[in-house]
Amino acid sequence: MKRALALLALLAGWLLVTAAPASAHVEITSSTPADGARLTAAPSLVSITLSENIGIQPRSIKVVDLEGRQVDSGPVFQPGAVAEQVGVRLRPDLPDGSYLVEYAFVSADSHPVRGTLAFVVGAGPLVTSAGAVSAATGTDPVVDATATAARWLAYLGVVLLGGLAFVVLCRPAARTDRRARRLLTAGAGLVAVTAVAAFVLQGPYAAGRNIEAVFDTGLLADTLRVAYGKLLLLRLAAVAAFALLVPRLLRPDLPDRLRSRHENLAVVTGFVLLLTFSATGHPVTDPVLFFSVGADLVHFGAIAVWAGGLVQLALCLYRPAPDEDLGPVATRFSRIAASSVAAIAVSGAVLAIRIMPSLTSLWTTKFGLLVLLKAAGFALLLAVASRSRRVVQRGLAVPGPSSGTTITTDLRKLRQAVAVEVLLSVVVLALAALLTVTAPGG
Repeated sequence: MKRALALLALLAGWLLVTAAPASAHVEITSSTPADGARLTAAPSLVSITLSENIGIQPRSIKVVDLEGRQVDSGPVFQPGAVAEQVGVRLRPDLPDGSYLVEYAFVSADSHPVRGTLAFVVGAGPLVTSAGAVSAATGTDPVVDATATAARWLAYLGVVLLGGLAFVVLCRPAARTDRRARRLLTAGAGLVAVTAVAAFVLQGPYAAGRNIEAVFDTGLLADTLRVAYGKLLLLRLAAVAAFALLVPRLLRPDLPDRLRSRHENLAVVTGFVLLLTFSATGHPVTDPVLFFSVGADLVHFGAIAVWAGGLVQLALCLYRPAPDEDLGPVATRFSRIAASSVAAIAVSGAVLAIRIMPSLTSLWTTKFGLLVLLKAAGFALLLAVASRSRRVVQRGLAVPGPSSGTTITTDLRKLRQAVAVEVLLSVVVLALAALLTVTAPGG
């Protein structure tokens, strides 16, 4: 175990030293006309070159005059051979005056990037967004809060599904425990509901519209066109497949040949499910996707196995099955938890340093402060987990005349420690949800 940790630490150190930090979101590298340009004649189109290829996103560029009238015509398109360049045509014979270009793009990590550019035709004054008609460049607070809550509930759902590893590997009695099955069903339901919520909220979230815009079919169609929308549909399909697999996998009379096949299918389905999260977050902004997305998959997967196992462990500690020996159950989970903690620590370090622009952003940006809070919560979790591990190592079922007292005392301590771990995990998941909607550079 120590050699494996040393190897992982060496690999993480090499990645951190040699890797360039990822950019936070898509950026505007240039525009035609340029921001603040003075033109003698009205252009036929406005084009914007981005830092990454995000495809053609409908209604992502709008041009208005000082009265707020829209002067562009036709859809957003790619005006040349450069994949990162998009544009929109303008109406012919535009009069002299100041014009405002409003843009709203969705980055590869699913977050909106909005802003304005201004240019003037003729000799009139250049009026920027501060003096022109207000552009809808802000995110509605209700939409923002709802989207963040949906992300947190989605993480919670994945964690509950991660408890399947505990059921299969640590507690055979859970196969016939209806409460354990209900937790897995609740996890699948949460992931499915939040996937639908994320799909309908993404349009208003990206466009800066209010919560009523979730019923806008145009925005729903826009979400379906981008990668984020397709990955949400893939998430729905994956969780549906997972929900069908779980009852079959937990059948006590399932032949070993079929059990092995179902376990393999569950692993593949779980991987796809986790990928739909990792492929829509900050890791996809890394120039080397293999490292960042791979690290995020390990990070989230280990958290799901650990925290999901904690929830299942808490369930059996407070209401064990009749004549169930909890000693072996806790001992098996203790080994899995130790491996998960190592994976979480190394992958989390890789993610934080590859995604963050600089070391100073740890204490100078909101994203950095959230990372520090998450690390502090994780450290506190480790301290409580260490207490649980000591209880398990002392043994919950020590043979001898005084074993009854030992079991009662240690079981009570273990229950308390696991309850605290579950609560701390909920807080850490909330911080993780906030991190996904916060730009690394701000």
